[in-house]
Amino acid sequence: MFKVLVTDHISSKGLDILNSDPEIDLDYQPEIRWEELLEIIGEFHAVITRSRTPVTEELLERAKNLKVVGRAGVGVDNVDLEACSRRGILVVNTPGANTIGAAELTIAHLYTVLRKLHLAHQSMMNGEWNRKKFMGEELDGKVVGIVGLGNVGSQVAIRCKASGATVIAYDPYIPREKGDRLGVELVDTLHELIKRSDIISLHCPLTEETRGMIGEKEFEIMKDGVYFINCARGGIVDEDAMYEYMKKGKFAGIGLDVFGKEPPDDRIRRLFEFPNISLSPHIGANTYESQDKVAVKIAQQVIAALKGQFVEAAVNAPFTITEGFENIKAFLLLSERLGSFLTQYAGGNFKELNVEVRGSISEHIKPITAYILKGFLEPILDRPVNIINAPFLAKERGINIVESSREEGLVFKDFIKITAVENGKEHIVGGTAFYGQIPKIMLVDGYWIDIDPEGVILMFENKDVPGVIAKVGEILARHKINIAGFRLGRLEKGKIALGALQLDEKVNEVILEEIQDIPEILKVKQIILGG
Repeated sequence: MFKVLVTDHISSKGLDILNSDPEIDLDYQPEIRWEELLEIIGEFHAVITRSRTPVTEELLERAKNLKVVGRAGVGVDNVDLEACSRRGILVVNTPGANTIGAAELTIAHLYTVLRKLHLAHQSMMNGEWNRKKFMGEELDGKVVGIVGLGNVGSQVAIRCKASGATVIAYDPYIPREKGDRLGVELVDTLHELIKRSDIISLHCPLTEETRGMIGEKEFEIMKDGVYFINCARGGIVDEDAMYEYMKKGKFAGIGLDVFGKEPPDDRIRRLFEFPNISLSPHIGANTYESQDKVAVKIAQQVIAALKGQFVEAAVNAPFTITEGFENIKAFLLLSERLGSFLTQYAGGNFKELNVEVRGSISEHIKPITAYILKGFLEPILDRPVNIINAPFLAKERGINIVESSREEGLVFKDFIKITAVENGKEHIVGGTAFYGQIPKIMLVDGYWIDIDPEGVILMFENKDVPGVIAKVGEILARHKINIAGFRLGRLEKGKIALGALQLDEKVNEVILEEIQDIPEILKVKQIILGG
């Protein structure tokens, strides 16, 4: 049973998912005080927060059983990622769940300042009728510069293009192919985007790299009469510099949903003196649809993480999957199972693991390696292993990891191969996912074979002579163990063969010894995958 604490308000749809899982014991305390949280956090395996609850070093020191931190939203500014990573605590969030809400709010701010809708509204509320005062501009024909072409930035780009705008984007982490698909020109530098844009909209996370990224130098090279929208994070913009350029008349309009300090202090509130400024109190995700999606997704992510299953949005994972997660999900499952198979079949005392990835999946070699290490280390360590701490644990054990990628193979388009080396001896396992969906172990120590990486697998090497399978089957039948499947590989007729029996249940040591005592059996191992 996993104990999960929710410390902020989330949609009931997420709570329903948590409550309906028989392995989850949910404690919902959305108004819990900090002092009380410190007292009780030690008993929980997962905590789900929004922005109200800080996950600090102080909290983590007391969280002896914590495995997962779930952030119901995109930003993780309130989570100490480094401290979580050191402890092997997985941090998950919900990118994409509030994408549409944030994108639509951006467009709302953009149209508001282009057409001065907020000012026209207030004028009419004051009893005025002054049509000439509210001459606006059209989005059609403008150059929109998007900083950060992730989930939200992409949706804003689509909407701007639909309105007739030309869209350019700066994002050093996005491949040009994505820009081509969206019909967006990816520029090489932030300054190029700033110089060319009539409208600039920010959609990047707040990191050490982006903090203060838009400051005096950037405002100086913007076009006079530029429109500036920030629905991302307040700390990205130097608000003091923005205020100075407001006074200089740099902007035709500004839309802000986020601020360096929230709620804004008096220093930030100086910005509100600018006439054509559209403001909102950080409500990008505040739609019923977004809140439902965020709650559902964080509940699903936390449950999956607690159960050791795949999570799409591992914030502190030693890799990044920008898009196409579903396309490699089966290969990540395969990677973990290959690592576990290798340890259980050949042992875990290896000082070097060579990971070779062929085909289009080679661009994801980092996550593939992380999942291989998780699978490889779990059977031999008495502490929790996940994709966060697996690389650190491998390093502690003195295991050298060598990664390499190659073009598509002749037999399999995409293929993962692990070679474990110790004292000149090698053990090899490899596999693929057919149709990108069905993982299979296809190679074991030079033998081509076809094994489903799931459940109980009885592996045995034997002399390639008649009657061996019958003898193994007789022993299993006598102990009432059912065979679910059988695969055989051999290098040469009459030499040595490799057998794999998929069984409905585990075998005990007595059964293994009986099989090992068959004269033709050279080696037998029971392997448990996914159990």
